[in-house]
Amino acid sequence: MRARADSVRARADRELEHLLASASALAAGPAPPLLPPVATGAPIAEVEFVRKRIQPKIQELRRHYSSRALDARWPAAGAGAGASSLRIDLSGITAVRNAIVAEGEGGDRWRRIARRKGDQDEEAEGRKAWEVVRMIQRGLKEFERRSLSSDMFAGFRGRGEFVEKFKLSMNSLNKDYQESKEVPPLHLTEILAYLVRQSGPFLDQLGIRRDLCDKLVEMLYSKRNGRLMVLESTGYHTDEGFWIDPAKYKISDNRRHVAIVTTASLPWMTGTAINPLFRAAYLARSAKQKVTLVVPWLSKSDQELVYPNNITFSSPEEQETYIRNWLQERIGFEANFKISFYPGKFSKERRSIIPAGDTSQFISSKEADIAILEEPEHLNWYHHGKRWTDKFNHVIGVVHTNYLEYIKREKNGAIQSFLVKHINNWVTRAYCHKVLRLSAATQDLPRSVVCNVHGVNPKFLNVGEKIAADRECGQKVFNKGAYFLGKMVWAKGYRELIDLLSKHKNDLEGFMIDVYGNGEDSEAVQNAARKFDLSINFFKGKDHADDSLHGYKVFVNPSVSDVLCTATAEALAMGKFVVCADHPSNDFFKSFPNCLTYRTSEEFVARVKEAMTTEPQPLTPEQRYSLSWEAATERFMEYSELDKVLNRNGHPGRNGKINKARKIPLLPKLSDVVDGGLAFAHHCLTGNEILRLATGAIPGTRDYDKQQCMDLNLLPPQVQHPVYGW
Repeated sequence: MRARADSVRARADRELEHLLASASALAAGPAPPLLPPVATGAPIAEVEFVRKRIQPKIQELRRHYSSRALDARWPAAGAGAGASSLRIDLSGITAVRNAIVAEGEGGDRWRRIARRKGDQDEEAEGRKAWEVVRMIQRGLKEFERRSLSSDMFAGFRGRGEFVEKFKLSMNSLNKDYQESKEVPPLHLTEILAYLVRQSGPFLDQLGIRRDLCDKLVEMLYSKRNGRLMVLESTGYHTDEGFWIDPAKYKISDNRRHVAIVTTASLPWMTGTAINPLFRAAYLARSAKQKVTLVVPWLSKSDQELVYPNNITFSSPEEQETYIRNWLQERIGFEANFKISFYPGKFSKERRSIIPAGDTSQFISSKEADIAILEEPEHLNWYHHGKRWTDKFNHVIGVVHTNYLEYIKREKNGAIQSFLVKHINNWVTRAYCHKVLRLSAATQDLPRSVVCNVHGVNPKFLNVGEKIAADRECGQKVFNKGAYFLGKMVWAKGYRELIDLLSKHKNDLEGFMIDVYGNGEDSEAVQNAARKFDLSINFFKGKDHADDSLHGYKVFVNPSVSDVLCTATAEALAMGKFVVCADHPSNDFFKSFPNCLTYRTSEEFVARVKEAMTTEPQPLTPEQRYSLSWEAATERFMEYSELDKVLNRNGHPGRNGKINKARKIPLLPKLSDVVDGGLAFAHHCLTGNEILRLATGAIPGTRDYDKQQCMDLNLLPPQVQHPVYGW
């Protein structure tokens, strides 16, 4: 309806513009010389009539159109706004008609007729709005008849030309309206299909499969030339709404798309920033898929709290350049993947970044194929947006952090860990098809398997090869003793290190260890070491690949809170000894001969002495390859079943790549219904700001704020995603 009203308005503008041009040309032309002097006043009077009476009305009508144009385009106005603007526009045409009639002969009689007919039009305007056009035509006919019957105008054609052109303009408007009536109304099947599509979110929560809804819509719609006709009667469709043109989202080069969403970004040297970056680079090497890495963007104030060495960025482009340069220095190939940013805020209490708004919206619909959620529980604790499994064909979660172990160390840790355990089960079941746990140290989650899908920076493997080559040449490669490296917070193993060294201070007489790290608990850790008079040297944090660390022979890591310690893998890749606890987080490393594990504090002392008095064994090619990202990517493809998804001949979704028929169950599975109910309940609860704050959310993270809109060039949430009711 809105499109039709706009079309009629445009046509009316063109015809009235043509009318004014004709009147102006008539005024500019010379008067006919053969006319009597008394007749020369007639065209002048007519031109004055056009200028003084009709033209102001038309200008007023144009101004009214301009003021109504924005309202017609505003989504919240709906169809009612279009109808309202149409009605007011017709009243403007009525005013033009009254002006024309008032200037004719017998003004008093015609004025009464105009008033009477105007009253009738107002009463019938809702039923027969275009009656005013016919009234204008009848008035012009009478105006023409009286003009032609007058002797003084018998030889003058100006008035007749003016009337003829005005009549043609009105006829064309009426003809355009009659043609618009030929558009067929909405059919019952089209209305039903629209209802099914609009009910998509509700049906998803009930567990009804999306492909079943698509199949039903396809049956309701009529096909034309093999293509699905969307809202055929009105031709209206939305880009990101429920109506989706499959051809629009078809991947032109038949490559799948993988979006990797993580909770941290460089220069924060943490596992959830580094490992997803390498995963994106190595997955992008394959010709089967395109890759996008989605990382959080922090405001300037949060960057100062998180990023080391006072590094800050004024724009996402600047940070992207930093990330790519860092990666390029560590891999031997060009990483061809995209980097996208979503708004986030840093939580001092949780010491982590919390997403702000709906993170899934930062992956476009045409690229929403396969999602890898790094730390899925973290990403979805307060997620209030589209369900990941609804937007993506396959969703994989990778668990990085043992949150329960961290929470147990806090005040009221037992109660908090109990609640978080069930919340993690809740969100991973609702939002993931498959979950990979890096080690058995993590919480057992639904649909999860244990596999180490991380590798080490190729630079560490190169260091290990160089050390092995130097040893073969008889050079002494290790000229330093033991060291520990990690973020200086108690939960990262510093508590265990202080306890072990203080308990066996006499047994380890002469043993010295260097510690590298920065963190919130730096002062407390150093005070504890001084209190027990321990032989620990503290240094600021360094990159593990720094040349000054290559000479150490033993890496000591007593942490039991890690899921899979990246620093342990890097130390093994460089050919060093590693002394670590016999813990599920270290199961992957036990097969390496240089990994020395302990179960008791006494065994810890024995392992340290063994490492300090012997030399580590060189890594075999098989062991070196198992630590690489190439091997980690192969394990990821296998255990996440991503290889099957990529090689599947037919797959569901909006990409338009369904190559063979798929059997669709008539009824949803009970598990799908349960998962949908869990997702629906989570969506409702996370939409309540009071509940969010009560569970530890950062205020204002349900939507991104004004500063984040400016940094990322986003529309305000209330404009980009207005609430329509559902």
